[in-house]
Amino acid sequence: MLRILVSLAAIYAIVVALAWFFQDRLLYLPHMGREHVATPADRGMKWESVELETEDGVTLDAWWIPAENPGGSLLFFHGNAGNISHRLDSIRQFNRLGLSVLIVDYRGYGRSEGSPSEVGTARDARASWRWLLEEAEASPDEVVLFGRSLGAAVAAELAAGLAPDVSPAAVILESPFRSVPSLGQSLYPFLPVRWLANLYYDTETYVTRLTAPLLVIHSREDEIIPFSQGEAVFEAANQPKEMLVIRGGHNTGFLDSEPEYSDGIEAFLEALADLHRP
Repeated sequence: MLRILVSLAAIYAIVVALAWFFQDRLLYLPHMGREHVATPADRGMKWESVELETEDGVTLDAWWIPAENPGGSLLFFHGNAGNISHRLDSIRQFNRLGLSVLIVDYRGYGRSEGSPSEVGTARDARASWRWLLEEAEASPDEVVLFGRSLGAAVAAELAAGLAPDVSPAAVILESPFRSVPSLGQSLYPFLPVRWLANLYYDTETYVTRLTAPLLVIHSREDEIIPFSQGEAVFEAANQPKEMLVIRGGHNTGFLDSEPEYSDGIEAFLEALADLHRP
């Protein structure tokens, strides 16, 4: 019996060590689709390829997809797998809402240089924000920050780190998690994730620093990030805030829930416009 217990303890220790050592590879999945599968033109959208330069000299691949009659711009941060070409359906939804879209591949994703990291994605986000303001000549109060899954943490961190006198028009977080340690502990309750984690992406803390209106979107059927995680992010945030509850899976909810999904976002944005009308 003692020998069995020692063997089990050794196996557990190995699993814990592997989880600690490979946690970057568990979070970042750029290898799941490095090649572009299509372009916005394949969905009937005008677009241009953009190269962004980060503060540490990394070149990022991005797309600029202008709306026909733009009512603002949306900065799109995607999830932890694939690349920008896998988000065409989502881009088209925002284009139809009158938003020009800048979507960027994080370092190490798609055709972007480098390797992903928590510090790196924050730099990537800042480079994207600078491009919108300097090259697209967007005003901060006309830009909506949007992030889905991992991208929700990236968007929230960017918004939280902006200067006090600079605020985007709004922040939309879809399928957000509270933090990597919190999500990891819920997914792997048999591991001491909170002790092991060296990646944080503390969305729950970031939203406490937001001053822009916030929309949290989450599906009760999300099989990857529990709905309770999105609820916790929403509860932690300051007013003004709204929550849009959708249906469908983690990667398909934005399509499964049409037209409620687009209608909910449109209503949120229209309410913002009403607030700014004299």
